[in-house]
Amino acid sequence: MKNKPTPSNIGKRRLSNLQEFSIFNPMILLRILLLPFSLIYGSITAIRNWQFDKNIKPVTKVNSTVISVGNLSVGGTGKTPHVEFLLKKLSEKFKTAALSRGYGRQSKGFVKVNANSDVTNVGDEALSYAQKFEGKVNVAVCEKRVEGAHRILENHPDTEVIVLDDAYQHRYIYRDCNILLTEFNKPFFKDYVLPAGRLREFKTGRNRADIVVVTKSPNHLSDAEKARFKSKLKMKSSMPIFFSSIDYGSLVDLKTKEEVSAPKEILLVTGIGNPQPLIEHLEINSKVTHLKFGDHHDYTMKDIEKIHKLFGNFAIAEKIIVTTEKDAVRLMNSGVKEALRSFPWYYQAMTVKIEDENKLLKKIYSYVKSNQ
Repeated sequence: MKNKPTPSNIGKRRLSNLQEFSIFNPMILLRILLLPFSLIYGSITAIRNWQFDKNIKPVTKVNSTVISVGNLSVGGTGKTPHVEFLLKKLSEKFKTAALSRGYGRQSKGFVKVNANSDVTNVGDEALSYAQKFEGKVNVAVCEKRVEGAHRILENHPDTEVIVLDDAYQHRYIYRDCNILLTEFNKPFFKDYVLPAGRLREFKTGRNRADIVVVTKSPNHLSDAEKARFKSKLKMKSSMPIFFSSIDYGSLVDLKTKEEVSAPKEILLVTGIGNPQPLIEHLEINSKVTHLKFGDHHDYTMKDIEKIHKLFGNFAIAEKIIVTTEKDAVRLMNSGVKEALRSFPWYYQAMTVKIEDENKLLKKIYSYVKSNQ
C-alpha cells in the first residue's frame, strides 16, 4: 500500500520542481549565460543565409539531380541510416552517387571512396556507404560540395542523382530536394543555437526544407500525437512530413559476420551523437554497461586496452562487447583491428522504418524524373 502524501512530502516535491525550472539550476543558468553568444552566432549564420537567398553568394547547379539530407542540429538525428535508406532505394532505379565531406578524415580535397579505402582518409560514414553499396553507388568525399559534384560527374557522366550527406547548411551547391531531419525526442523547436544549444542556425532555417522526416519516433503514434508534433514544427501546411523509427536487427560478429542472440550482459562501446535509443533497446534483454566516446571517435590501442580491461572484470560468462555499425567500420579499418580478434566484438545492425514509405519515395523519385 502506498504511503499517503504528507504536507512535508508535498512541500519537498514542489521545492524539487521549482529547483528544476529555477534559473539557479546550473544547466539553465549556463544556458542563460551563453544565450548572448548564441544570438551572435545565429545572427552571423542568418546574414550568410540572407546572402544566399538574395543571390549575393553564388549557388551552382550541376548537371544532375541533387538531394540533400541534413539537420539544424549537430549530430544525433540518425542521419546515416536515412542516407543509406535513400541510397538503397535510389540506386535500384537511377545511377546514384553519394557525396560527403568525410567528417574527421585526415585528407583534404576530393577522394573517391571504395570498400578498401583507409577510414582515416575518407571518414567512417563514407566508407560504410562504399562497403554497403559497392558497385551500385559511387561514393566520394570532398569538403567543397560543388567541386565534389563536378568531379563525380567527370568520372561518371551518367550519374542521375547525387545524395549529399549532411549538407543542409552547405548552400553553395543547388539542391533539387532538401530533406530536413529532426529527432522526435530532441526536436529543433525545443533547442537553442550554439553554444547555448545544439542548433547550427536559427529555427527559421526549417523553411528551406522540401521534406521533413521526424526520426527515432516511437512506434504506433496516434494521429492526434502526430498532429500535435507537426503543429509544433510550424511548417507550411503543404510541407510533406514523415515519421521514421529505428528497426533493430541482429547482433553481428565484427570478424565472421555471424549473428548471436542477446546475452545476459553487454559492454556497449559507442562513438556516436546519441546512443540512448540503442541503450534502451539492448536493455530489453541484457544488462548493459555503457562506455561512451565522442562522435566519430578515432579508437587508439589505449582505448581498446581500457575496453578489454573493463570487459574482463565482468564476472558472468555469457557476455559480449557491442558497438554500433558506424563504430565497427572505424574499428575494422584501423590499426586496432588485430587487437579485437581475441575478444567477442559485435555490432548492432539497424535500419530505419519510414511510415508512408511509398509516398515518401514517390515524392523523391519525382524530383529525379523532373530533371531527366
